[in-house]
Amino acid sequence: MNGRTHPRASACAALLACASMLAASTAQACTRFVYFGADDQVVTARSMDWKVDVGTNLWVFPRGMKRSGEAGPNSVQWTSKYGSVIASGYDISTTDGMNEAGLVANVLWLVESSYPAYDGKTPGLTLAAWAQYALDNFATVQEAVDTLAKEPYTVVTDNVPGEARLATLHLSLSDAGGDSAIIEYLDGRQVIHHGRSYQVMTNSPTFDQQLAMEEYWKQIGGTVMLPGTNRSADRFARAAFYVSAIPKTSDPVETIASVFSVIRNVSVPLGITTPDQPNISSTRWRTVADHKHKRYFFESALTPNVFWVDLTKLDFSRETGKVMKLDLGPNQANIYSGMANGGFKQAAPFKFLGV
Repeated sequence: MNGRTHPRASACAALLACASMLAASTAQACTRFVYFGADDQVVTARSMDWKVDVGTNLWVFPRGMKRSGEAGPNSVQWTSKYGSVIASGYDISTTDGMNEAGLVANVLWLVESSYPAYDGKTPGLTLAAWAQYALDNFATVQEAVDTLAKEPYTVVTDNVPGEARLATLHLSLSDAGGDSAIIEYLDGRQVIHHGRSYQVMTNSPTFDQQLAMEEYWKQIGGTVMLPGTNRSADRFARAAFYVSAIPKTSDPVETIASVFSVIRNVSVPLGITTPDQPNISSTRWRTVADHKHKRYFFESALTPNVFWVDLTKLDFSRETGKVMKLDLGPNQANIYSGMANGGFKQAAPFKFLGV
């Protein structure tokens, strides 16, 4: 064996991956990608798609916050090294965010997730705080991967609020240097995909099969044909093509505009229903994180404006930094425009959903 894959075998693998994606009809429809621009610009975008209001607000967390994994008596304990701006889910979890070092964390639904059994004896971490643990502790993807590979905790999941099903997520990390990692739990074991090339992530199937699908569409070419449905496979193909096709400008305004155009392209129209795939959901909101300029952009599907938070103008210090909340209202319909730093109000931090 010379380590090369026969083209026919590669095509078969891609087709099998495609079939698996089409069969995965129970996945929530979120998308994440990383854009590389000129002049060292790196931008991460994601859509949040859910069938009901996810109760999102934006929060500012300073350094020095004492945290608990909320998994019982042996929960992992830590103190935040980095301040962050995050988007919450139901104000019981961190779904998305960027820290002051430029690390971005996003969690997306992955129905195939299977977490290790937790006996309560090892340090435990609620899935609700999985993304926050990374934002609090790491400046780069490499630093995160080095630590997480040692499995300093056991991830513990619980039911989605108001539903009788377990939360099943995978985590993406990206940093100011353009490095990426995708972290999944499959058959009770942690799997880490680490590399700058891992720019796009959607939902089902598992990430290795998404990569096989990417190779399939590269052979066809996006200028010839791109799939247009809201399925995870189709969104992956469109995001992978467009994030590489848009201009590599050094203008930060054009960069953000281009990235928003792609994340909108892979969003699910508001109110759309898919009868044979009841868990494919409308896009509720989108975020775009500018790693270089430390700006975190937010767009709700129900408001006409994009607004942003400038992390360079926030007080993240241990001594004077405060927990702050930007109230987005039901369905994130409160209207903000431009830089929204001044809209944050001091608030008690929310407690992560315990298990």
